Amino acid sequence: MRLMLIEDDALIARELSLHWQTQGWVLDLCTTLKAAQSCVENHTETGGYELIVLDLGLPDGDGLEWLAQFRGRDRLTPVLVLSARGQVSDRVLGLQTGADDYLVKPFAVNELDARVAALRRRGQLTRGELLHFGRLSWLGGEGVAYSNGQTLELSPREFEVLGLLIGRAPRLLAKRNLMEALAEREFEASENAVETYISRLRRKLIGSGTAIRTMRGFGYMLVLHD
Repeated sequence: MRLMLIEDDALIARELSLHWQTQGWVLDLCTTLKAAQSCVENHTETGGYELIVLDLGLPDGDGLEWLAQFRGRDRLTPVLVLSARGQVSDRVLGLQTGADDYLVKPFAVNELDARVAALRRRGQLTRGELLHFGRLSWLGGEGVAYSNGQTLELSPREFEVLGLLIGRAPRLLAKRNLMEALAEREFEASENAVETYISRLRRKLIGSGTAIRTMRGFGYMLVLHD
């Protein structure tokens, strides 16, 4: 596992580095946002990171601003914020900005390990996949989907639903299986939520040469469409 820790507290950085290295993980430690950005750029072509652990108060800027910029390029790599900012409003803002999890300092290492393991499982569900159907392309490792060579503007949930549909196309994707897969990814997976994702995605696929067909009582199919 390759992990990046962005942390300027020397004691925390040292303890976590030693702890994770004993587990055989490859760890890149960055004490500034500039160094973190350089690491991201250097490892893009080799598959990037499986997880990023991010402090917010860094010497050269605010971690949330860096996170917002990072999410503009990478929507899939799990990011766990590790910060002393513990107010509810701080945690909500962190999650809204693009963090997948938020842990407040001081923290227990075993809880951090459990959260890292959960995020890693979630990341493994989506990374490294390349799917095609008709004129659609879905790149799980990059978090990007294309229609006729043009980028589709999708929310993370719409992106996941499209990947699941392409993975089954042109066969039926049972609604139950779709809901279970979204729940595994820790997305809202109620029937109403799924219907909303499908409705929005259906509109965004207009002109793509594909369409989502609803099989009432069963699920959905991605089909070729003139």
